Amino acid sequence: MSRPITVLLVDDHPVVRDGLHGMFAASPEFEVLGEASGGEEAVAMAERLDPDVVLMDLRMPRGDGVAAIGELTRRGLRCRVLVLTTYDTDADVIPAIKAGATGYLLKAALRDELFEAVRAAALDRTVFSPSIATRLFTEVRTPAPRERPLSARELDVLTLVAKGTTNREIARTLFISEATVKTHLTHLYAKLDATDRAAAVAAAYDRGILKPP
Repeated sequence: MSRPITVLLVDDHPVVRDGLHGMFAASPEFEVLGEASGGEEAVAMAERLDPDVVLMDLRMPRGDGVAAIGELTRRGLRCRVLVLTTYDTDADVIPAIKAGATGYLLKAALRDELFEAVRAAALDRTVFSPSIATRLFTEVRTPAPRERPLSARELDVLTLVAKGTTNREIARTLFISEATVKTHLTHLYAKLDATDRAAAVAAAYDRGILKPP
């Protein structure tokens, strides 16, 4: 008979950990090695206990799950991380996967689904809740929006904005009206997906439109 799949439970709610522990303990196929209430504790326990699978919640007060997943990946531990959470937004799913999660399951999953997901994770197979898989598939299939290039004058304005120049000073330097400066800024915000001057400058540096001095 093969050895049981060892599991580390990570969740900041004791009642959730108790429920999961009881569920896994009732099956000879699994062995719960320990429980952690936060990301930092989870990393330390995973390094010490060497589980096959870490069942990881995401939003926890004592170290969030994404940071913990990233740290487990950085340390090269052999455990696979299966996210088990109530959060299914792109802001939660994408960072967790990028950090190194093997799978992503929602807490609404049935027991058999959870068991099958843990089995898959232990074999290094990727597994997602149906709603998560659909979202990821849609994102991959949807073409990324094309970046709209800046005009020469918009680049002039952006360069001066990056230097902390006011609208009035920009107008004087470029021999245009302040109203025209504001129009250029409006176009810049739309093209850079920014809401203000600081965000526009940050986006420009991030995209390589502006170069650090």
